[in-house]
Amino acid sequence: MRPALLALAAVSALALASPACADTLVDNVEGVTIGTDGKVLRFTGLVFDEEGKVTQVLARGEKRPSVDYRLDGKGRVMVPGMIDAHVHVMDIGFAALTLDLSDTTSLADALAKIKAFAEANPGRPWILGRGWNQEKWGLGRFPTAAELDAVVADRPVWLQRVDGHATWGNSAAIRAAGVTAKTADPTGGKIIRNAKGNPEGVFVDLATALVDKVVPPPRPQDRDLALAKAQDVLLAKGVTAVADMGTPPADWATFRRAGDTGRLQIRIMAYADSIDTLELIAGAEPTGWLYGDRLRMGGINLYLDGALGSRGALLKAPYADDHATHGLPLLSPTQLRNLMSRAAMSGFQTAVHAIGDAANAEVLGAIEELAESYTGDRRWRIEHAQIIDPADIARMGKQGTIASMQPLHQTSDRLMAEARLGPDRLAGAYPWRSVLKAGGRLAFGSDAPVEPADPWAGMAAAISRTDAAGQPFGGWFPQETVTREQALAGFTADAAYAGYAEGRFGRLVPGERADFLFLDRDPLLASPEDIRRVRVLEVWIGGAKVRGED
Repeated sequence: MRPALLALAAVSALALASPACADTLVDNVEGVTIGTDGKVLRFTGLVFDEEGKVTQVLARGEKRPSVDYRLDGKGRVMVPGMIDAHVHVMDIGFAALTLDLSDTTSLADALAKIKAFAEANPGRPWILGRGWNQEKWGLGRFPTAAELDAVVADRPVWLQRVDGHATWGNSAAIRAAGVTAKTADPTGGKIIRNAKGNPEGVFVDLATALVDKVVPPPRPQDRDLALAKAQDVLLAKGVTAVADMGTPPADWATFRRAGDTGRLQIRIMAYADSIDTLELIAGAEPTGWLYGDRLRMGGINLYLDGALGSRGALLKAPYADDHATHGLPLLSPTQLRNLMSRAAMSGFQTAVHAIGDAANAEVLGAIEELAESYTGDRRWRIEHAQIIDPADIARMGKQGTIASMQPLHQTSDRLMAEARLGPDRLAGAYPWRSVLKAGGRLAFGSDAPVEPADPWAGMAAAISRTDAAGQPFGGWFPQETVTREQALAGFTADAAYAGYAEGRFGRLVPGERADFLFLDRDPLLASPEDIRRVRVLEVWIGGAKVRGED
């Protein structure tokens, strides 16, 4: 073949996003990554091999090697693919395919949207959805089944709260589940009742299972569609890898089907929803990395408490706006330690959901006790770690504990946190900088679909403690902000470390996967407002372009 045709074939191969072949130089870029020393590294050229792994990172003026293919970066900003350290992958997809109430601003607004959705989907036997938030509505109480009955009475309606810790049903859903005034609250759950003891419509934490068990399960083809949609949502914001929290067998099977057929684009670090799932899927030890470092199950996600919004987060003192409750413990101290120990003895990582200060103190105590028996590189994770007693923050720096935190929770929950805790208990609320100063480690994520899977909005919140409207002026407890560099690390290198993926992906350094983005601006040189407006121009995973310009 003549040289001109060879060149044309090379260009065509890149344009079609085929797997990388031989060595490729991406030159003329404004590259930014966290280096092997943990500091920001800037570069202008990157070489990756036929396996999609970085082989060289080139500084300005450094001699370019002889390669098979060269791609002009056109002076654009290149950063590593973003890693979201806490999502629920399949829920992202299903949320995009069912009724979404996250944009509703009042009960009336939500009811109108529910009615319209039901009328537009007469063939659906159940109306399913998520995203409602009575705090955002200014309702001052939970919504009721009677209010849902007024707009949809002919079939069950079952709608998850924005945080996933409460669900709202109509009378048809409650009847289908056989829940009555005689039904007892399950351990770790609560049925909201009226004065006569009858279910009023909202089920909190483990009480949701009373109705969940009669909801028709999705078909395999529904799950495949939801995964495809979730990947679209994540890639649109430049998220190339995630930690999937609470992975059940059906979700793992969906990931495997996608991997077997070449449809799994993102990288998934899966954390099982139970010990049974862990043993069924992984067996006696964490699975290996599958599909070219795209899938692994290496740990378990445990739930110790609920969420602030439904007053399920476990607090040391009563809620400021409801003195009758401290929250809902979902595990006893003994159960927590037994489950963590069972996972640790087989080398699995534990990631414990803890939001309230009492829950965080309990997890820290369990880690300290178990670390005496289970030595080595355990990387104990606390998911959310939203409210920590200042007296306990120093403990975060011990035993290599990782705080897996979601910056957008701080901006979304600010007013609610003030109401739930009162002004005297906010010093340890979303304490990002304090965790780092204590020697702890941060991994940043979104908890999508609870919050949007948007690392740029998360990064902006992390460095400013303000929301999209710039409120509150000067930031909410601004002493807890982190630097731009720390925020970038939280969404890349440190998020990879939190899932035992360092050395595989998360940085643009030799030996790691060539997962990178082209952006329209440098997030380390932009204001919080401009970071929120970052546009992802192209997404490359393992040296192959999966999204962007042809």
